[in-house]
Formats: sequence, structure tokens, C-alpha cells
Amino acid sequence: MIKAAITGVGGYLPETILNNHDLEQMVETTDEWILSRTGIKERRILKEPNQGVSRLAIGAAQDLINKKGIDPTTIDLVLVATITPDYLVAATAAYVASAIGATQAFGFDLAAACSGFLYGMSVAMSYVNSGRYKKVLLIGADKMSSIVNYKDRTTCIIFGDGAGAVLIEPSSNAFGWEDEYLKSNGASRASLMIKAGGSAYPTSQETLDQGWHNLYQDGKTVFKYAVSEMAAATQKILERNHLTSQEINYLVPHQANKRIIDATAKHIGLGPEKVLMNIERYGNTTAATIPLLLYDYEAQLQAGDKLLFAAFGGGFTWGAAYLTWAY
Repeated sequence: MIKAAITGVGGYLPETILNNHDLEQMVETTDEWILSRTGIKERRILKEPNQGVSRLAIGAAQDLINKKGIDPTTIDLVLVATITPDYLVAATAAYVASAIGATQAFGFDLAAACSGFLYGMSVAMSYVNSGRYKKVLLIGADKMSSIVNYKDRTTCIIFGDGAGAVLIEPSSNAFGWEDEYLKSNGASRASLMIKAGGSAYPTSQETLDQGWHNLYQDGKTVFKYAVSEMAAATQKILERNHLTSQEINYLVPHQANKRIIDATAKHIGLGPEKVLMNIERYGNTTAATIPLLLYDYEAQLQAGDKLLFAAFGGGFTWGAAYLTWAY
């Protein structure tokens, strides 16, 4: 049986930094308030005009290609997890594939909000496990600055822009994708959503006047749900694979809020030295948080390390996964 594994990592972050002191000039908040409630000090913003999320995704893909020295024409599939595509109809992944020279690949987008990359790993790993494809480029990318209202402190303090990419191939050893536990609950979708711009509420003067094209979040509901469900999903993975917290090398959690991450780690008995975090520098980059963790900590990971992934996002979507690092 073929086992799929992550064999390379890339990342891309815009140059512009928006820190908490900058936000103090834009909305009623303080650096101390933001840091104490979210763990965020600064986030990156893509400021260049008329540049969509593809700019970020291409940057992450090219970084991976250059580091790995691979021929992009050998890539079979480009999968982009995002909720901020360049356009609603034309798939961002198809454009990214063309831009990086992956001329033999097909591409499509996957929208599962902050769980997008976790869901994307499941899809990409399944393609490789099937034996039908040998090289899948999975990118998590979001330009959250394009959908955030910078007068709404419940959202603008949280989100940033960025992209991370992984190459998924058949494993050359015994390590790779081990297990996954993915869930969703559409009954709660109104707690974290953009109301307008889709088929339910097409763009109109009324939707523009109401501000329905910006991200809305019921913070208390999302926080409560995220804490309970991320903890439950990670516990399920541990139990199903007969793992103890001592055997886990690192928790690789979606970077939504430091308090959510801390609560998840505490629930399964992991100390802070085993929890990967970069939320302080990037904020919540939605589908990009998990691959950006791998990008930042790649040099620290060793072949055979047991990684536990966890995410929660709009939809609601959530889940956990278990992977052994392959290089």
C-alpha cells in the first residue's frame, strides 16, 4: 500500500507589517488588549494594488519549488485551500499552476475556512495514496485583509495575509499520513461568515450599504465551539491510534487564538515546548496558518516525529490528523 507523506515545505509572507499600535490608530483598542485576548502582536498585509491571493500562493509555491529543486512540469495537481480566491468563478489554483509552470497539472480550490488546509491534506493524501498521482502541491493561502472591516475590532485585530505550501508524494520510508478525524456542522454557519456575494445574497446596493461583504464573527460562540471541538478531535485521534501525549512530538494547531491553542494542548496534556506557534507574528492567516507553522519550524522537525494537527473554522468545519514527519 502506498503511504503519502509531506516531502517539502514553502512559504510566503507580504512585507507590510500591521502591528497592534497601528490598529490603535484605526479602531478602539490597545496593544495590551489585543495581546492578552489573542496572543497577536502583528500581522502581514498584502498592500500592492490589484494583487489577489494568487500572489501569495505563487510565492509559497515558488519558494518550495526552488528549495526542492523540482521540475514544476512533474506536478500532477495544484490544490489551493482558500476563502479569498482571486475571483468567484475562475479557480485560483488553475492560475497558480500556470504561473509556476505546472503545465501538466490540473488545479482546483477548496473552501473550508480555517480548516481548509487540514481538509486539503486529507484530499491530497488520498490522491497520492490511490497511486493515481505522485506529486500534489497543496497550498493554504488567504488574503484576509480583503474581507475584513478595519472599523470592526472583533475581526480586524485577528486576521492577516500569508501562504504556505507543501509537496505531497509517496513516502520513501515508513513515515507519512497516519489518520484523520474531520467533522462539520452547517447549522452554526451564521456565527462565522460573509453574508453577501454568494447566490443567497448576490451583490446589490443594499448588501453593500449593510456591509454584508465583510467577515462577521460571533466571537464568543466561535471561541466556545473551537475550544471544545478541537480538544475532542485531538483526543479522538490519540485514542484511535493508541497514542499518549508523551509520544506526540508536536501539536500543529490552527493559529486562531492563543487561548484556544493553550486550551487544546492542556486538554491532551501537552506542555508548551510541544506546541508550535507563530500567531504572535502573523495573526490568523486562515488556511495558511498550519503550512506556515511547518515553514517556520521545518528545520526543527526530524524524520519520525509524531505530529498532531488540529483546526477549527467557519462552516463550522473542524478536525484533527496524525502524521509522522518523513524527512
